Amino acid sequence: MKKLSMAIAAGLLVATSAAQARDNISIVGSSTVYPFTTTVAENYAKKTGNPAPKVESTGTGGGMKLFCEGTAVESADMTGASRRIKESELADCKKNGVSPVEIKIGYDGIAVANAKAADAYNFTRRDLFLALAKEIPDVASSELKLVPNPYKTWKEINPALPDAPIEVLGPPPTSGTRDAFVELVMHEGCKSFPAIKKLEKEDGDQFKKICNSMREDGKYIEAGENDNLIVQKLQANPKAVGIFGFSFLDQNADKVKGSAIEGVEISFENIAAGKYSVSRPMYVYVKKEHVGTVKGIEDFVTELTSDAAWGDTGYLAEKGMIPMPEAERQSFGEAAKGLKVLESL
Repeated sequence: MKKLSMAIAAGLLVATSAAQARDNISIVGSSTVYPFTTTVAENYAKKTGNPAPKVESTGTGGGMKLFCEGTAVESADMTGASRRIKESELADCKKNGVSPVEIKIGYDGIAVANAKAADAYNFTRRDLFLALAKEIPDVASSELKLVPNPYKTWKEINPALPDAPIEVLGPPPTSGTRDAFVELVMHEGCKSFPAIKKLEKEDGDQFKKICNSMREDGKYIEAGENDNLIVQKLQANPKAVGIFGFSFLDQNADKVKGSAIEGVEISFENIAAGKYSVSRPMYVYVKKEHVGTVKGIEDFVTELTSDAAWGDTGYLAEKGMIPMPEAERQSFGEAAKGLKVLESL
């Protein structure tokens, strides 16, 4: 009888241990979403008394890889993303037994910025494509003929731009900011050439090969996932231009300024109104398998989707996030509350 009691006690101990295998939440992902999840983590800890979640900036692609690798207790509980999960990433999650709950949290713009004291720029997306593409169409040819990018200064591309060398510091391929920049800027600039626009329907792979490829001759410099490093380099070199999220621009407004795109300044109001063309949604994905196993996940989601956080006048808006319309917040809030699993895109 004594042995039976001890066995039951041991079983209860194991069950309790399994029920709360970890008491601090692990969040990885986008450097753009990082300031927002960090702020929510701080408020969650204050309100609940639970340990503050560990938040790491790994980039969107890196975060998805860590999030989708499995359901072991040491794997990440959530990941932030500055783009929606890809089909291939969702397939990896499913293959590894991960059921992601998708929460869109708001919007952000992509800034093309330079030092506060430098010349102001007003780019078109065609300008940026011509400055950054590895190969560009030969305008002297009547057919689609690609040549290595010859441009060395902005003025060579557009006489209205300053006579300054092209030097752009931007995100690596693992970054959601890079993915969004390619889609919103490079693709649109690419399609300003009718022959390439035609390719989008006729040969999608060739279209992407032309429009996705960035220069490798030193004019475009991959600066990693550390946006602070880009700001430091912009201050050190006023002729350089950097690419990062609006929220980071907003936090460093004393050091850098954003360029206009097609005549529209990057601002909270212009992004919210849909006037600034280079903007994208931001997401947090939650691993449903860890709910109930890792302490506090549901409370964190409740805090993240509260009016105090993501509302029109919430503390995330103060950090530079553009709130979603009320109907969209309600829809994603209900999905989050019900821990609705994303089955397909």
